[in-house]
Amino acid sequence: MTPNQPQDLVPPGWVGGFAESNPAFAYPTPDLSSLEMLDNMANINLLQRQWPVEWPEFSWETQKGQADPKRCFQMFAPYISRLGYTDKGRVYSIICPQQGVCHLKMGCMNVEVTVTGQRGWVNETTREMAADMKVMGQIWFSPFADENIVYQMIWSIFKDSGLPFPEDKAHSIKVTTNMSGNPDQPIFPVRKGQTDLFTSPSFAIHDEAWAVANVEVEIGPINKTGNDLVDEFNQLVMDFFNLASGNMLQPGNLLSWNVWFKAPKLVDQEEWRTHAERWRKSIDEGHGAHAGGPARYFDGTVFNPVEKLIEEKVFEIMHWIYEHLKDLKR
Repeated sequence: MTPNQPQDLVPPGWVGGFAESNPAFAYPTPDLSSLEMLDNMANINLLQRQWPVEWPEFSWETQKGQADPKRCFQMFAPYISRLGYTDKGRVYSIICPQQGVCHLKMGCMNVEVTVTGQRGWVNETTREMAADMKVMGQIWFSPFADENIVYQMIWSIFKDSGLPFPEDKAHSIKVTTNMSGNPDQPIFPVRKGQTDLFTSPSFAIHDEAWAVANVEVEIGPINKTGNDLVDEFNQLVMDFFNLASGNMLQPGNLLSWNVWFKAPKLVDQEEWRTHAERWRKSIDEGHGAHAGGPARYFDGTVFNPVEKLIEEKVFEIMHWIYEHLKDLKR
């Protein structure tokens, strides 16, 4: 891959050296365990440079365990994700993608891959990087869902209950993740190049990118809130979400993505602090403006959920609400 001149001119100031500071960091098998896993927003004052992500290309199996698992491909919202580091190349912050999933039966939900820990290095000279991350999936109803009749019925009942239903990010459904095949290991690698687990279709390959890295994470169960009513409802919402998205966050499924970077840019530290939140609010106002496109199979056919199953799940949710009306009133 070569830089797409002139808009991809690399700003001066690159020093380098951190990737070479420990022989264990080197490819083909970078070992970053000597580095502390850092809070993603604790060292913004150290950031100097970044690799922006224009094309976060996700993939997952819609029918895991079947003879034909029907793998889907979808680009999440562009320009949100980025890799931040010093001029020597130490990574101190990674911002991951957000997306909106909408369906006429339930309205829209936000989906965010939230980084809870990271460490790593970047080498601008070789256009390589290696990082480790911990992430948590978060799902909550978008304000845009207010326009949906089912959503209105749900929240007219829930809003005065005082219970932590997923009406905003603070009360999101939190989905655990782990390294593929190792449920006890929450740390997983981000490494250079495209994934070798599958072949991507041409519409998910971006040869004009500055560099590319790949990530694979196994989906775990959702965290419990400690309130049985909320936990039951959250599980129903997760079931609905997986039906609508093609089992993107089904427990045991492997969510993979190729991260296609633009050329390095300088970091505005104050902008970095507010970046993810501003994009989230922007997505809240209308998912279509930032979505990377619909989920598609390898041949380009658009994924469409089975409407009968969707209707059955909506009925199940409404029935659950009806059965618990008295429990939801203070």
